[in-house]
Amino acid sequence: MKPNYQNLMNRIGIAVALLALTLSACGAPMRQLSRNEAQSPALAPMMENAVESSAGAAPVAPLPMESGTTVASDASKQAVERIVIKNANMTISVADPSKSMTSISKMAEGMGGFVVSANMYKEVLGNGAEVPRASITVRVPAEKLNAALDLIRAESEQAPISESMNSQDVTNEYVDLQSRLKNLEAAEADLVKIMDQAYKTEDVLTVYNQLVSIREQIEVIKGQIKYYSESARYSAISIELIANAAAQPLEIGGWQPQGVAKEAIQSLIKTMQGLGTVLIWLVLDILPVLLVLFLIFILPPFLLIRAWLRRRAKRKAAAQTAEQQTPPEAGA
Repeated sequence: MKPNYQNLMNRIGIAVALLALTLSACGAPMRQLSRNEAQSPALAPMMENAVESSAGAAPVAPLPMESGTTVASDASKQAVERIVIKNANMTISVADPSKSMTSISKMAEGMGGFVVSANMYKEVLGNGAEVPRASITVRVPAEKLNAALDLIRAESEQAPISESMNSQDVTNEYVDLQSRLKNLEAAEADLVKIMDQAYKTEDVLTVYNQLVSIREQIEVIKGQIKYYSESARYSAISIELIANAAAQPLEIGGWQPQGVAKEAIQSLIKTMQGLGTVLIWLVLDILPVLLVLFLIFILPPFLLIRAWLRRRAKRKAAAQTAEQQTPPEAGA
């Protein structure tokens, strides 16, 4: 009976350890006490007072901190370097969008950045002319963002058509992710030790499943931390490059037909929309109703009248034929 009792105690110990690791990994960062502190008689009354305080008793003084212990607080978060993601958007008119796109690409690479995407296509103007148009997104070091924007503005002889900049402070999220990562890595190390001590197959499988779940969470958090870090280090700039011919309104002798043409096109579109609406209602609603009314109220009487007229005409023709074939009476 003694070996069975020992196995049972081992399994209970492993289950309790797994539960404690799961709670510590998923919960908020907490101060961990070492085994000597947990067994210290001086800390026992303080722990009891803390429990009573959380249950609604009078608050007690905080535990005395040791010289080598650190606790995460708002002050420590403020000491962390701010993690700010800055992005910008700009639309400018240039003489040659293709040339400007190449120039902006070289500028980003020269600053230590890179090109995220670049597209070149054609735009058809109202007079039927085709002009080039380009869009490009680059990333440059965050500290060189303003210098990069100045160089992009220099590509055009005019002021930007539109320009915007937005920033997002993700310091709190970044610090929280690092704390969660530290807890998960500690839980992973403890799980590895427990799995090394387990000798039953089902215990090993249980610990292994927990270990796989912890490692998946670690990879996800590492990816989020890397995204925040890279986004804060390199600012994104999205630029629309419009040809000067497309940005300038059409003007003939001081008269700009652009507004008149625009109003005419809008009126034509509204008229076509109205006609399209009428046709849709006519085909889908009115015509089916008219077809049903025709089949019920018009077609049957028409067929009956037509049959009666045909029968009447046949009778009349038969009567005429009979009169023609009848011989005249004698002595007439």
